[in-house]
Amino acid sequence: MEHLNGKVAIVTGGSRDIGRAVSVSLAKAGAKVVVNYFENESQGKETVAEIEKNGGTAIAVYADVTKQDDIDAMVKATTDHYGSKIDILVNVAGGLFARKTIEEMDEAFYDLLMDVNLKSVFLVTKAIKPYMGKGGSIVNFASQAGRDGGGPGAAIYATSKGAVMTYTRALAKEFGPQGIRVNALCPGMISTKFHDDFTQNVVREKVAGATPLRREGEAHEVADLVLYLASDRSSFLTGTNIDINGGLAFS
Repeated sequence: MEHLNGKVAIVTGGSRDIGRAVSVSLAKAGAKVVVNYFENESQGKETVAEIEKNGGTAIAVYADVTKQDDIDAMVKATTDHYGSKIDILVNVAGGLFARKTIEEMDEAFYDLLMDVNLKSVFLVTKAIKPYMGKGGSIVNFASQAGRDGGGPGAAIYATSKGAVMTYTRALAKEFGPQGIRVNALCPGMISTKFHDDFTQNVVREKVAGATPLRREGEAHEVADLVLYLASDRSSFLTGTNIDINGGLAFS
């Protein structure tokens, strides 16, 4: 299944959970992968080691994807290692950080969420654009929260993900004439550290029970969809925000 041979891919937030699954999946399909990490270098190296164990090619690169200088350094590391063409960008990096009501929220918390979930997509996409040509694919990560407003204490997280959905549609129109496709995923309850940290077990059980498939999703299932969107197998698909939630909610 090496249909991405010769392609170069950057995965922001690519060192753990869904990002790691995406990085591994792209590498298995033949892509040369840049695994971006922020807080934990060892996780980045572990992801690269897993890719290399499977015969793939990858490097781990630090960047705070809300900072222009870090992003520029990440893009330079990519082009230094793999040449001047970037074929695939997957914007996984994002976060909730805490559940807060409007009364509990301050401006700094608002800025943090909007920066990591939306500004990062803008900055990284702008930085790689000069290196991406016809046949390129960008996959953004929105969320089911962007459709339904999210759970308690997630108002700004949901708002930022809704903005990613709209930005995806706008970029699809802007980049389409150049042969570059832009799509986004809207994951529901996926079994990751995100929900380990921010969602109570009783809530997770309730959501899984209400899902037609009666379970949470797995990171590799999300990665499989990213792989499809990143490849030419989805060559007439752009501007979409695809739900992957086990049937819990329909767009």
